Amino acid sequence: MSIPRTTILAERLRRQRLTEPLKATQGYIELFRLLQPVSTLASSRPGDPPRLPLRTCFDDAIEADRLRARRAIVKGRFLGSAIGYVLADDLALYANAFRRPLTRMNDTQRIVLEAVQNTGPLTPRQIKAEIQLLNKYIMPALHRLQAAFLVYEDQADRDWERSWYDFATEWPEIELDQDRWQPAATKVLLRFLKGHVFATFEQLKDWSQLSKRSLVRLIREMEASKLVLPQVVEGLSDGWVSAQDVALRGGELEPTVFMLHRADVLAKSHASELKRRFGGQEVLQYLLIDGAFQGAVLGHWRIGPHDVSDIVVTLPAAERDRRRDVILAVVAQQYRPPRSRILRYDGQSVLGA
Repeated sequence: MSIPRTTILAERLRRQRLTEPLKATQGYIELFRLLQPVSTLASSRPGDPPRLPLRTCFDDAIEADRLRARRAIVKGRFLGSAIGYVLADDLALYANAFRRPLTRMNDTQRIVLEAVQNTGPLTPRQIKAEIQLLNKYIMPALHRLQAAFLVYEDQADRDWERSWYDFATEWPEIELDQDRWQPAATKVLLRFLKGHVFATFEQLKDWSQLSKRSLVRLIREMEASKLVLPQVVEGLSDGWVSAQDVALRGGELEPTVFMLHRADVLAKSHASELKRRFGGQEVLQYLLIDGAFQGAVLGHWRIGPHDVSDIVVTLPAAERDRRRDVILAVVAQQYRPPRSRILRYDGQSVLGA
């Protein structure tokens, strides 16, 4: 029997802690572990901590800063080389699942790596002085070496000038090799599925950024091992649930509206769908309405004050009108005078803008 769509969406919101945000820091590590790699906010400053907005009743940035100051969470490149943070005790798992090996380095990568290994830890400014190369050559090399987990960027605070270390020296207990990829990737996909409850192939690929061939291979093995089971969910298409969730029932889907930034874990897993629905528009944030992406907050992002040019909602017209005030209130929690104004809702001018 197929799991009802409303059950899946309600349970996803609960597990993601959107409908039941954490009241104390006690459960923060468990939530971080479930949703990692955790990104910084979209368009945030270099050095900003990873965030799980709306999922806690406390300032999670303070807790994230505290954890990374003692290296309980660490920075790396995962999910197609995107910057993210994972718990230090899970670094080996996520590094093996998402690293991009460098079979042959170019000259710049080799010189930069040798500088870090022989003289490091070094900041980019110090590397520049050491090897006499411009920053525009050094940083791409560091980023590619970071994606291969050959160097480690120590982001312990909000300082923009970070030191870079030789990964093997800094984390000697971590073994990285191709034989560890499949079990590691399987484990992180199962963890993602636990937080996502149900996922289509597109959602798994959008989140993981694994190649189609690799993902097909993993899913086949997971199905054969009975770790995941296929599900056809009306309104959500074909996908998979973990074996533990196959009998999931109950759970009422209450009316909710959440505004999620573009690097949120749910926005990442729905990236292709969001591009189809809102591509070509300047999206500041997305609106998760009743557990599904059904709106976007539009405008031109600036470091300084910037306005919301429009709020587009894909609900039926009568429903758009009925929920207008609630949606405006959710958006206004972040975009309000004097830094921002909401100019339009559904193409219509908002009074007092």
